[in-house]
Amino acid sequence: MKITNTFVRIADDSQAVMGLIPKVKDGKPSVARMHYDLLSEHPYEYDLDAFNFEIWCRRNAIPDQDRDHHQAAFFSKGHPCMRASPLTKTHGFGAHYNGSGKIAIYPVDSKAYQKLLNDPENRVEMAMRSKRPDASTQLARTHPGRRVHAPQSHA
Repeated sequence: MKITNTFVRIADDSQAVMGLIPKVKDGKPSVARMHYDLLSEHPYEYDLDAFNFEIWCRRNAIPDQDRDHHQAAFFSKGHPCMRASPLTKTHGFGAHYNGSGKIAIYPVDSKAYQKLLNDPENRVEMAMRSKRPDASTQLARTHPGRRVHAPQSHA
């Protein structure tokens, strides 16, 4: 299923107030940095499948000539969408899927982020939280303003 006309806003537990470029650690880019580099260098060039495959190939140092050999195995499993990307979860970037399903990123402190967030043409989804909420927070989110009672036995 192709994701289109969707804006992934930063996670509600993100501390980011601006887009933070992920750092390179020990000379190697983190997954977050790989996501950032690819999408900032190639906005709206990759759909989700092509993006995930490209990241996987880069992480596993798969040479271009061997990529066709690995595609079937890679696509035999499911892969996460941008809601699970560290960019949207912690680094302060929203991700936009255009009408063709191609992805671009926008820092939370940009005018473009606000425009995409409020664009009625986009479905807005929140990035996944970095941490699980405690039970009371989860209950309050599920049933705002309602008190939930445990079932009682009538024996």
